[in-house]
Amino acid sequence: MTGHPSRGSETRQYPEVRPDPPARSRGVIALVEENCTVCMLCARECPDWCVYVDSHKETLPAPDGGRPRARNVLDRFAIDFSLCMYCGICIEVCPFDALFWSPEFEYAEYDVRDLLHEKERLGEWAPTVPPPPAHEIGAERPKEMTTGSRPAPAGRPRPAGTSAAAPAVPAVSPEPAAQGARPEPPEDSAGPAAAPLRPPAQERTERRAPRPMRDVRSIRPPGSLPKRSPGTEKDES
Repeated sequence: MTGHPSRGSETRQYPEVRPDPPARSRGVIALVEENCTVCMLCARECPDWCVYVDSHKETLPAPDGGRPRARNVLDRFAIDFSLCMYCGICIEVCPFDALFWSPEFEYAEYDVRDLLHEKERLGEWAPTVPPPPAHEIGAERPKEMTTGSRPAPAGRPRPAGTSAAAPAVPAVSPEPAAQGARPEPPEDSAGPAAAPLRPPAQERTERRAPRPMRDVRSIRPPGSLPKRSPGTEKDES
């Protein structure tokens, strides 16, 4: 490995002197089998179709005599690194943190078929995954931490000038109102003027002008022919 020309050569005798790649380098993909739920997102989103996942369903008896539940059991999880282009999409879309980048890069093979790593081989890279870097000083806390430590929301504050007591409901007069009479708003009401109420149905029908009745016999039904004049009729005799 050679560094900047102004600082001289920094050659390391590999493989006797092993280089130290950065923690975020993309060396190999590691699998944490316990976290995998066989959601198939990694296999569907892979642009090279180099992720192979097989599973089967098992029925587990529910506790306390409930309904049994079915879950997916992982049978095979393999990645063909001869096709992988190290884009990292499978790691980003995994919702349960089952895939991680490992800085290990020493897995060259003499046969290209040996680059197909099964779940046992992928699980061996999991201990080499470095811990996540610490958060920057003054950075915002993750949403997972802020949501869990957030206090319960208090009641909505009341607007200024309002009391905590419930508003009084105006009493209704027990006497029945006269038919057709319009209720008048109270004189001591401080709110805006109420909109005028619509007149009852009886008054609306009285004010409406009567519609002229048409002679139904003068309307020709659809599809009928006009009547012939008496002069054009043929003599059947």
